[in-house]
Amino acid sequence: MIKSQLFFAFLFLMVLSSCSPHLFASLRSNNMNQLELGMSRDQVTGILGNNYTIAEKRLEGGVPLEVLSYRNFPNDDEFYLFVFRGNELEKWYRELVPNFESRKD
Repeated sequence: MIKSQLFFAFLFLMVLSSCSPHLFASLRSNNMNQLELGMSRDQVTGILGNNYTIAEKRLEGGVPLEVLSYRNFPNDDEFYLFVFRGNELEKWYRELVPNFESRKD
C-alpha cells in the first residue's frame, strides 16, 4: 500500500515538473498582454516582476531614457527589452540571442 502511494506521488511530481516550464511561459504571455504603452516603470515591473536587468540608462535631450531587459524563462535564448522615456513605456520588443553553432561540412 505504501509503495503504491509513493509511486503515485512520484509520478504526480514528475508530471507536474515536466509541465512547469510551459506553465511559466504562458504566465509571462498573459502578463505581457496586460502591458500598454505609456505605463510607468513601476506599473510594468509590478506586472512582470523585479527579475530584470537594466540594459541601458542615459539622458537623451535632457529626458532620462532607461531600457529594462527580461529573460523569457524557460527560453534562455530570447529576451524582451522595455524602453522607458521619462518614466513612460515608449516601446518594447523581443530579441533573440544568436546561435553560433559550428557547421560541419
